[in-house]
Amino acid sequence: MKKSVAVLGLGKYGKSLSENLYRMGADVLAVDSNEELIGEFADKCTSAVCANLTNEDEVLALGLKNMDIVVVSMGRNLAASIMSIAVAKEQGVPLVVAKSSSERMSSILLKVGADKILDPEGDGGARSARILISSSFKDFFQLDENMYMIEMEPKKEWIGKNLIELGLRKSMNVNVVAVREKGQLWHFVEPGEPFTENSLLLIVMEKKHMKKWK
Repeated sequence: MKKSVAVLGLGKYGKSLSENLYRMGADVLAVDSNEELIGEFADKCTSAVCANLTNEDEVLALGLKNMDIVVVSMGRNLAASIMSIAVAKEQGVPLVVAKSSSERMSSILLKVGADKILDPEGDGGARSARILISSSFKDFFQLDENMYMIEMEPKKEWIGKNLIELGLRKSMNVNVVAVREKGQLWHFVEPGEPFTENSLLLIVMEKKHMKKWK
């Protein structure tokens, strides 16, 4: 099932995130106050809307209640970020994430309801998009143009099974290189060790197989 994501604010990071999410198959609502930019961006997302994100009525009119995820990417506009987060949470959006430009801003945005803070220095748009669009990815690293390393929770159907039973290298084209229980240290995987609901996996895969993982 496609995820619906609203990206509020189309700076460099917001544009990269929107384009990557749309390319990965998400329904993307892109919003910015710059009408010319919205016109240029219309074919790079599902829907592009021009709105003043400091105006409560205009934010309410976006219909954020229909979104699975709202990304507030105005890292230098505190007023617009606060308004957007507040409206999104009031409308029941399951996951609201926000870009921040400082520790103080991060603290404020968390207090007004943001579920997660994005780090634009550590997260490129493509990396953030992959984490947001997947239901199981916890972190995502691009090792080079072909290879990715991913921290993820085991899929529901993997719980109680081990690597021998699952045969993930053959069936999913991935290598599980390490595992840890939440709160513990990483260790190499024992092939006969079953995964639990508290397991976190570190896997490596090639770029061509990424589309299988949503």
